[in-house]
Amino acid sequence: MSSSAISKRYATALVELATEQKLVEQYGAELGEVSAVLAREDALRLLMESPTLDVDKKKAIMADIVNKMELSEGIKKFVGLLTVKDRIQYVGQIHTDYTAFADEISGIVRANVTSATKLTKAQADSIQKGLEAQSGKKIDLQTKVDSTLLGGLKAEVGGKVFDGSIKTQLQRIEDTLKKG
Repeated sequence: MSSSAISKRYATALVELATEQKLVEQYGAELGEVSAVLAREDALRLLMESPTLDVDKKKAIMADIVNKMELSEGIKKFVGLLTVKDRIQYVGQIHTDYTAFADEISGIVRANVTSATKLTKAQADSIQKGLEAQSGKKIDLQTKVDSTLLGGLKAEVGGKVFDGSIKTQLQRIEDTLKKG
């Protein structure tokens, strides 16, 4: 079974459980914390992925970690299940899939807007309202600055990229001139 299929199966199950318990946001945040710890701590990740370490020892290590992190019982059990089933290495992808499924259920679309200069609150609000009107869904807008754009905006919404940056427009003009 591919890692994508594995992560989607676990993410779907967790989203369904979280929806029943009305803890979708909390579970997502806590799963993100676990994912971040495993991504940040190479020694821990290698230990948890080691085929030579006994499953009971792995389970005890992860139990200590999630207890110190003060996570909810649902996520503690979920991480324990991933550990026992030797699926803890997929926690990062499970978190990504979980977020996508949770957003789909709640009707949220995540949008990343990159601009050449920092956007004002009014500009960001205007972009968010425009995207919400266009998509008919609630937009979770994240902004960042990339001075290499020279001007304009680059937006990634629901997997689609809209590039209105001056850098890209200049690149298109250059390509057109080269082709003749």
